[in-house]
Amino acid sequence: MGRNGYYEQKPIAQVMGEYAEKMDIEFVAAVGDIHHFMGVRSVNDPLWMTNYELIYSHPELMIDWYAVAGNHEYRGNTQAVLDYTNVSRRWYAPAKYYARTVSADKETDCLLVFIDTTPLIDKYRKDSLEYPDACLQDMKKQLQWIDSVLVNSTAKWKVVFGHHPIYADTGKSDTERADLQTRLAPILEGKADIYFSGHIHNFQHIQMPKSSIQYVVNSSASLSRKVASTEGTQFCSPEAGFTLCSVSGEHLEFYFINGKGDVIYKYELRTK
Repeated sequence: MGRNGYYEQKPIAQVMGEYAEKMDIEFVAAVGDIHHFMGVRSVNDPLWMTNYELIYSHPELMIDWYAVAGNHEYRGNTQAVLDYTNVSRRWYAPAKYYARTVSADKETDCLLVFIDTTPLIDKYRKDSLEYPDACLQDMKKQLQWIDSVLVNSTAKWKVVFGHHPIYADTGKSDTERADLQTRLAPILEGKADIYFSGHIHNFQHIQMPKSSIQYVVNSSASLSRKVASTEGTQFCSPEAGFTLCSVSGEHLEFYFINGKGDVIYKYELRTK
């Protein structure tokens, strides 16, 4: 996302709309970096139009967008990302991290947990010049909140969304994932079913040995990057695109869809 319509962003947005029309999509999860490269200055920043409103303009995408900030938003005004909730009918980011419970069917609830990963990584916390708001966030408070929400929920499915991957193949600094593996992964283990992330601009599905969590990296819906298999890789692809997820009482399925609208990978997770 966040490329002013370039790098396939606009045509992929059209494909998203076409899928939304066919599948009766309930919401879109935007896992950060909606605004490259320096975030936004305010709710009136023109980037809201060129990165978002004029790009995702298909009628079937006029639905709820649950959003979190990525590291690029942290270079700008992170409060504006939240405040845009009061400007746009479809944009929803009431806080830097939050949760919602939705109905998968008449008997099945799904917990959606949207987290703020940038302040959980020391690389950003220590760079107050580039990411001035990261070090101001209470990391311990958020981690305790994530644990509490997951433990106290009675939903059959528990899905977590964050910008940064916990496990992935990437040329980005290993310290990013190391911090999340130390701080976040132990909280999710045994409580969450799946963790969706973005950040590295390709598709990856990873299941680590002895872990019950499916780790999914969603492509950027615009600029894509090379990828190779790493420990736990079930599938990977450098194609640009988006992920479609379907939930019912018996199973959770996700599909990797490329810019042409082709399903290049499918995975089904069944209830235990």
